Amino acid sequence: MWSAGAAYNSRVRSNGERVIETGFRMLEHTADAAIEATGKDLRQLFANAARGLFQVITELDSIGESLSRDVSADAADREALLVAWLNEFVYLFDVENILFRRFEIGELTETMVKGRAFGEPIDHGRHDLKTAIKSTTYHGLSITGGGDGYRARVIFDV
Repeated sequence: MWSAGAAYNSRVRSNGERVIETGFRMLEHTADAAIEATGKDLRQLFANAARGLFQVITELDSIGESLSRDVSADAADREALLVAWLNEFVYLFDVENILFRRFEIGELTETMVKGRAFGEPIDHGRHDLKTAIKSTTYHGLSITGGGDGYRARVIFDV
């Protein structure tokens, strides 16, 4: 089972600067929000894409882990599956007011993903909500890679 959460890899650049590797990075995109997620395999990629979604919404470090939810999605292909997976979290955020920070992927095929997400209810005193995400889009969506790792670009409608 792959888990993405508080443990980060780090490396040191040639100038001595320590770089924290989070498994995702924010991308510049006009009028919307975009991320690029990475993973050594598809499980890690899906977990890191979900982490990236919540980093767009608020600071991941501000989110605790007082609850967990089983989350699943299915779709016709891998790209549609990533969109469906991320939109499950948009729904949980919008309807149940829950923020998540850690994700464990239990099962993953080309058309189905099952996992568990860990987070907490929104606390407006502690969580500075930066961006309201309406949905994950297919616009500009890509998943590339293979044996040496995967990369996905995802744009969120805000």
